[in-house]
Amino acid sequence: MRPHFKFWPSRLPHAITVPATSLWHNLAISALRYPDKPATVFFGAVLTWAQLKAAAERLAARLQALGVAKGDRVLLNLQNTPQLIVAHFAILRADAVVVPINPMNRAEELKHYITDPDARVAITSAELAGELAAASNALPAGQRLAHLIVTQYTDAFDAAVPGEDAPPEAWRDWLLPRRPLPVLDGGQVQAWADALAFDGPLAPTTVGSQDLSVLPYTSGTTGLPKGCMHTHASIMHNAVACTLWGNGSSETVGLVVVPMFHITGMVAVMHAAVYAGATMVLMPRWDRELAGRLISRWKVTAWANIPTMVIDLLASPNFASFDLSSLKAISGGGAAMPQAVAQRLFEVYGLRYAEGYGLTETAAPSHQNPLEHPKQQCLGIPFMSTDARVVDPDTLKEVPQGETGEIVIHGPEVFQGYWKRPDATEAAFFELEGKRFFRSGDLGRVDEDGYFFITDRLKRMINASGFKVWPAEVEALMFKHPAIQEACVIGTRDAYRGESVKAVVVLRATHQGQVSEQDIIDWCREHMAAYKVPRAVQFADALPKSGSGKVMWRLLQEKETG
Repeated sequence: MRPHFKFWPSRLPHAITVPATSLWHNLAISALRYPDKPATVFFGAVLTWAQLKAAAERLAARLQALGVAKGDRVLLNLQNTPQLIVAHFAILRADAVVVPINPMNRAEELKHYITDPDARVAITSAELAGELAAASNALPAGQRLAHLIVTQYTDAFDAAVPGEDAPPEAWRDWLLPRRPLPVLDGGQVQAWADALAFDGPLAPTTVGSQDLSVLPYTSGTTGLPKGCMHTHASIMHNAVACTLWGNGSSETVGLVVVPMFHITGMVAVMHAAVYAGATMVLMPRWDRELAGRLISRWKVTAWANIPTMVIDLLASPNFASFDLSSLKAISGGGAAMPQAVAQRLFEVYGLRYAEGYGLTETAAPSHQNPLEHPKQQCLGIPFMSTDARVVDPDTLKEVPQGETGEIVIHGPEVFQGYWKRPDATEAAFFELEGKRFFRSGDLGRVDEDGYFFITDRLKRMINASGFKVWPAEVEALMFKHPAIQEACVIGTRDAYRGESVKAVVVLRATHQGQVSEQDIIDWCREHMAAYKVPRAVQFADALPKSGSGKVMWRLLQEKETG
């Protein structure tokens, strides 16, 4: 018996039977059970479960009319909005595969998300549509998008919303304007309202639990991001398990501020809420004053977050005016929660902050702290139906308790492999005791109670406020700058974000003295997602290299962090 079972919530089984239905059925069933109950709340505008299902079906019919067939990949590039949920489930209802995209990506990055999954249709917002169209227009004719469906934020709420539900003043410039639709070379652009007005036929759904459902992309130690193939079953497992673990029910009211394009927001928050018929109070971005007002007004019971959000909310000058007494479950990950903040949550609200751990490859949690027995700055214990071990990264043999090794995971939530990358898939898995284990690339240890702790990273990665930044990807983008001969990206300590991005750059001889560090940073802002942009650039005459000519990034990293 594994030692963590003695801390296992007594109300829960160690493993669950995954529903054999597709993810679409979770929405269909919630709409049957709770037709008039709020599914989403967005700046005061309520969408019921019946309305959400009807909108998703109309959009699914439109997608089929545009030629989307079973197994086709459809891009979804949206902030947290009701439209994201409608579109996500419309793609599933059309028997297609959702390719979620981080809205911070710029045109140069977006090209890969169009070409790698062979996507022909994308759904986005008017604020982001220009970048997506620019990416498509820059591609050869045979690889471009054929259709772009574009929503305005105000398609989902009344711009004149008053009081506690009103958007922050600073958001009005990006939320309220109705922006013109972009031009898509060789393709068609359609407004969201027109797509939802479609009244054509909807073919029956034929997907099963083993069909692909989502293809989220994850970066790694080399080059371009890779698509993680998740079936309906792998996402379904964690949607059900997260609901059970967090005491979720149809009466749960969740504050949805972690992004739903990201695996945690998508699975542990959105899919879990849809499965349970819970209510989702949506925030498209973080704002501590709005969060405090929404928790108070809508009696939010569950809040998944990253620790910096909690720290920020507790620091609000208006904190005393917020009523957080409705909160029953607060959880998160992506960065460690400072012990003093966790202590304050417990002393003032009786809330135990439960950290978790997971990857895009494991459909969010592979580990979670029990709400009843959490340990601080700890990944938790292996999740429901999950076997996790710590192995020697060289021999792949299990190491004794307390020793450091690579965290490896086996369970129904683990992905099938990397899209079009059999080499990477083969390298990511190995067999132990007759089971197929996924190699996380994270180094950790297990304590005497069976709780897992992270100690280091086997893979080269920077964690900035919970966003994973892969240096190889940033370097590949930086090499497109005409002045850059070489670049090495490392992590630097940051009191607020945990880590920030720094680039050590060698300039071409032709550009010496003509380009400043700030010029490089400004160029990066234009060409990559904001969280990847180096906060600091340092010029060097040369980068340290090994005998084989490889850049010795560890030397630069050690010099930086001392």
